[in-house]
Amino acid sequence: MIRFLLRALGMLLIAGGFVALVYDGARSIANNGLRVTPLSELILALFKDKASALQASVEGVAPWLWQVLVLPLTLAPVAVIGIGLGAVLLWLGQPGREPIGFQTRP
Repeated sequence: MIRFLLRALGMLLIAGGFVALVYDGARSIANNGLRVTPLSELILALFKDKASALQASVEGVAPWLWQVLVLPLTLAPVAVIGIGLGAVLLWLGQPGREPIGFQTRP
């Protein structure tokens, strides 16, 4: 059951990453220059109220964590994060391999 959920979520993230890639491509063509959507814009669009409190809550836990991990992650393109995280979830959700050298039938 968990493998199915991991694969389904992985496929959804890959599809979302592809949609973000197409959206960024259309924006780049329209603007005559490379335009990418960073994760911070997506977070701001989805969670308008709680986006401003994110930095304060992360710095409250560990002040160095915002500068080292969260800020570079929020500047990464949404398409890369979606496709990469989806691929990892698909890899985690794949069925187990049969061991080599063991007889499976009597």
